Amino acid sequence: MKRLALPTKRGSVLTGVLFDAPADKHVSTVVIAITGIHGNFYSNPFYVNIGKTLSAAGIDFIYAQTADAFGEIPTVNVKTGQQEVIGSWNEDFNNTDEDIEAYLNYVYQQGYQNVILAGHSLGANKVIYYLARHHDYRISHFLLMSPANLEHLTSVVTDEEKRKILEQRKRGEGDQQMPFNLLGWIPGTANTDYQWVFDNILDNVHVEPEKDFSQVAAVTHSGALVIGGYDRFTYGDPEQFLKNINDHFPTAQQNQMIIIPKTGHTYQQKEQELADDILKIVQGWNK
Repeated sequence: MKRLALPTKRGSVLTGVLFDAPADKHVSTVVIAITGIHGNFYSNPFYVNIGKTLSAAGIDFIYAQTADAFGEIPTVNVKTGQQEVIGSWNEDFNNTDEDIEAYLNYVYQQGYQNVILAGHSLGANKVIYYLARHHDYRISHFLLMSPANLEHLTSVVTDEEKRKILEQRKRGEGDQQMPFNLLGWIPGTANTDYQWVFDNILDNVHVEPEKDFSQVAAVTHSGALVIGGYDRFTYGDPEQFLKNINDHFPTAQQNQMIIIPKTGHTYQQKEQELADDILKIVQGWNK
């Protein structure tokens, strides 16, 4: 394993881990897995299973933390030289492109021939957002694990909380932390909370077929979609949720859909089954 520290265009540094294959194996493929909110090793241990399984088979894997993998991440901005704290508390979703590009630039420099862009939970939504805007021929396929149904997540935000977010921004205090945790567990600034509730560019997958799937419809890559059979963010029907998303891809007929039975959003107790399925998917693409 190799620790990565990759600068973004704005100077913030994102940290990840490369699970690299043994030196005696010829490696041409890498899977980059974009994390979701608080989607770190501790909350999502399945990343280790995926990394070990793929690398043992001669496929490199990058656990790619984005700015919100933790609540707060102390770091040093390489452009300003100043210390900064990034995290879910002050994330700007408009930085999604350059966060993903930090990892893509790294793998392109390393000379991989097959680049698979993956994401889990909100990371899957970020991958959709990126691919809808960048039809990069160097990316071979996408892999979406448990895309986040943001309407379900934000349904717990009360009218009083919405009012406080708007009032704090109106006072010019958008970069200051709110007095409550959004969704009950995310400390955040008024600006970040505003994006979550009122202007979320990552709200691109839905249970209802008639909702806005314009980002999904703009993706020209093909790939695979994976979800746990007990995923609780899908109003009780994960398989239909995934099918509804896939139906809006122009590449729907080429895409694969995988249901991991008897597990939820983070694949607890089925981490190795998830890893084995991903290996089969990637090996199939390589053929």
